[in-house]
Amino acid sequence: MKRNQVNILLAIVLILAAATLRIVNRELHLYNLAPIGAVGIFAGSVIKDKRLAYLMPLFSMFVADLYFQFFTSVTGFYGVEQVLVYTAMAAVTFLGSKMGNITPAKVVGYSLAGSVLFFIVSNFGSYLNGWYGYDLKGLMTTYTVAIPFFKNTIVSELIGSVALFGLYFAGQRAFAPKLQQA
Repeated sequence: MKRNQVNILLAIVLILAAATLRIVNRELHLYNLAPIGAVGIFAGSVIKDKRLAYLMPLFSMFVADLYFQFFTSVTGFYGVEQVLVYTAMAAVTFLGSKMGNITPAKVVGYSLAGSVLFFIVSNFGSYLNGWYGYDLKGLMTTYTVAIPFFKNTIVSELIGSVALFGLYFAGQRAFAPKLQQA
């Protein structure tokens, strides 16, 4: 199997796995435990075709949102704040693209930074909804009520990143000779 075919297969598997995890977690009311940001960090740092790298987490979210819209009572497409959620995920992927030489410390650091970036940008979208008002108090309340979800984001992104990068490097060691021959 050629490297490009492996990348496409990897992208499809990660998109479907991330979308499935997001759907299952939402159905179980375990919010923000789908490691889609980990997919963004991973794709940004590992996938050379940056269009594919950005597509992986964004399409994962889109597939899950389609499912929510058409097969559940949850609104899959819900307004301006969703644009910022997708923007935040693209920013997380961009962050991953700046990782350079991949080390365990960088994987952890970039995962944490990606979680913080996603928290700030996506919750600013919630603030724009006006649920808590459009003043400083409303902004602070928006971020305060989001803290429990942020904890879940950190856990899922750290576990997801360690798993993705670990499996990737284990797979490279196991299959690199075969890929070079193809």
